[in-house]
Amino acid sequence: MRRYLFLNRVWAYPMIALAASLTALNYYVFVVSNAFAPAGVNGIATMVQYLGGLSISYLSLYINIPLAILSFFLIGREFTLKTMLYVLVFSLMLHLFQERIIDVSRFVYHTDDGKSTILAPLAAGTINGLAYGVAVRCGGTTGGTDFIAAYVHLKRPEISFSRALLTFNAMVALSSYFVYGCNVEPVILSILYSYLTSNISGSIIRGGEAAIKIELITDRPDELKDELIRRLRHTVTILHATGGYSGQDKVMMICVVNTHQIKDFMEIIAAYPGTFACVSDVTKTIGNFKKIRHS
Repeated sequence: MRRYLFLNRVWAYPMIALAASLTALNYYVFVVSNAFAPAGVNGIATMVQYLGGLSISYLSLYINIPLAILSFFLIGREFTLKTMLYVLVFSLMLHLFQERIIDVSRFVYHTDDGKSTILAPLAAGTINGLAYGVAVRCGGTTGGTDFIAAYVHLKRPEISFSRALLTFNAMVALSSYFVYGCNVEPVILSILYSYLTSNISGSIIRGGEAAIKIELITDRPDELKDELIRRLRHTVTILHATGGYSGQDKVMMICVVNTHQIKDFMEIIAAYPGTFACVSDVTKTIGNFKKIRHS
């Protein structure tokens, strides 16, 4: 177990570096040339570069380094180190791309006539969601507003990390209206980018830990239990229950299964017309969730 945890920690750093490199390429190819601001601090840096100021690669460092110092003492050492690795690799790789030390300019997506502009945030949001999800799964983030959101959540636990992050990203999106010539299109593109990033990264962060929880009320527990175990290969927890209206004794069964098994579950339930089932999403499973092996 210790060896497994050690390997996970070791592999986390190259994976974060790879995700940061992918994000830098994503910015260079899809973001910088298409007049919209992505989320967070790098969105602010993108707008500053658009106005003719500092490069995104430099400004990202200038903003993140003081935030990282505060995060190191106020939030956590490992979280900060992993996040700063992401920031440093992102800034370095973006600088190499922008200075054409690594020349990938032929891949830059841009339309001079303004058509198909929406494809840029679609591609950028998808790729960034992938990179962000990998970074978070490895115990870090992408820096910037993530540092701030993590600190806000630490001091005000009732304010979730995602809620704080959404507030900051909304401020960036609204600011882009004024930066890009009082035009509403950059705001829409920024929102679309953030939406895709959030959804895709959320799917990666949850990964294979997502599941379906099923709560069943039945008067045929033995038959139903055997069939659920046989076909879905996950066991059930049985509780005794009493009908609130009828006062009759019932059996309640709780079963957690993989998301792709919901179709099989519905087919099983169809054969038990006196059974009531309630289905809900499970974002994470902890402990033994292995399928039962047939002997």
